[in-house]
Amino acid sequence: MIRRKFLTSAAGLTAGTAVAAMPMSIAADKKQLVHHVFFWLKNPDSVEDRDKLVEGVKTLSKIETIRKMHVGVLASTEKRDVVDTSWQVSELMFFDDTVGQKTYQDHPIHQAFIKNYGHLWAKVVVYDVAEV
Repeated sequence: MIRRKFLTSAAGLTAGTAVAAMPMSIAADKKQLVHHVFFWLKNPDSVEDRDKLVEGVKTLSKIETIRKMHVGVLASTEKRDVVDTSWQVSELMFFDDTVGQKTYQDHPIHQAFIKNYGHLWAKVVVYDVAEV
């Protein structure tokens, strides 16, 4: 009887540990949305304009629905036909879902970013990606 109780308890603990060890995306079955933006500056050779835009993009991190954010500039990697080196600044953001991304789009901080830094860019391309 004591052995049976021990085995039942051990099985329960093992199952609980397995669930706790599962990644959040599997446990919650939540699919993130990735928002990747590339900026082409009006003055592509201006380090000052590039740095000003980077400063502006970083202000967006205060928006509460952004789960993770990466701001970058063109890396000095080898030149290959498949690599686009025509842009100057990039932002990569992760949201829990489309609702979080929509909140970001309408947020006053995002609207202020467009108003205050929009004069720096000539072109913007956005890639929104749903996790599968």
